[in-house]
Amino acid sequence: MRESLPRSVLRVAALVRHDLRLHRADLTPLVTMTVMPLLIMAFVRPLYLSSLSTRYGTPPDGVPFTGAELAVPGVAVIFSFFLAADVGYGVFREHGWRTWDRLRTGPARPFEVLAGRAVVPLLVLLVQLTLLFTVGGLLFGLRVRGSYAAIAAVGVCLALCLVAFGFVLVALCRTVMQLNVFSNVAALLFAGLGGTLAPVEQLPGWVQALAHVTPTYWAMRGFTGAVLDGDGLGGAVLPCLVLLAIAAVLTVAGLNRFRFDDRKVSWS
Repeated sequence: MRESLPRSVLRVAALVRHDLRLHRADLTPLVTMTVMPLLIMAFVRPLYLSSLSTRYGTPPDGVPFTGAELAVPGVAVIFSFFLAADVGYGVFREHGWRTWDRLRTGPARPFEVLAGRAVVPLLVLLVQLTLLFTVGGLLFGLRVRGSYAAIAAVGVCLALCLVAFGFVLVALCRTVMQLNVFSNVAALLFAGLGGTLAPVEQLPGWVQALAHVTPTYWAMRGFTGAVLDGDGLGGAVLPCLVLLAIAAVLTVAGLNRFRFDDRKVSWS
């Protein structure tokens, strides 16, 4: 076991380096999914400000709301879902290049291939969330009343959940077009149900009931708890645990459905 572990780590690292080179060669998806939400934050901030005034009235600490308290985390969560398909694009790219069979028959074992395909999308999601909270906060006056560590913890758990969701998508989808459509539809559906477009309390009762089973709801609960309610790291424990539980369920479902010998159809 001690002899096999370093070799396993080296094989995963080789796949990660390869994925990093491909991502560095084309940063357009990351740049687009970072710049576009910053623009949207500017448009929706006044709407969120109205929601904050209705929900809280006068800020408890006397510092006026700017709307960024909901706009920044809400838009960040929405656009992080659009990057969840990045896991699948890596697999479909290998099929399109006809290199997937070489991966399957190479020295890397199946779990090493999947681990190598998960690391870079996870890093991309973390970079995106960091940039959106940092730049969005500076541009639009986001004031965090609680713990930055709580925001970071929720962000990491959300990113893990999204990578697991990406594996479920690639396991279910046969073509890259299916992956593209389903990931976008899921992003908008979870956004509506989870309270990223409007506070959950302002949504219909049936939506509020469904919200509690969505990762967007728990991500927003963790983020807004730190931003608005002054929660410390302890306040992020429940949202983080739920996000990790969802990630675990999605991982098991994805691994159970994924077949290495399935043929995937990439871009023609």
